[in-house]
Amino acid sequence: MLADPFIKLAGTLFLTYSSHYGAAKVYSTLCVPSGWFGYLQGMFTTGSPICSATLAYVSNSQSSYATIITMTITRAVMDAILPGTGTATAT
Repeated sequence: MLADPFIKLAGTLFLTYSSHYGAAKVYSTLCVPSGWFGYLQGMFTTGSPICSATLAYVSNSQSSYATIITMTITRAVMDAILPGTGTATAT
């Protein structure tokens, strides 16, 4: 059963980062495209509701991803310092 937490962690990391990456690409493509035309277009599109919501999601998903990584490292350190205290056991 040790593999189960690792599979959940890997799935969580994959899903969080994939949605973050996808939203960043959507924002980049639709709201602030590259080039001079994109620069001009961005003046009008970055304030739109869809661009604002996408940018907010990118920011929030980045925070979630960083939190997952921080908590994973913290858990590993605590388990190394105090082995057995952070694992659930069946009774």
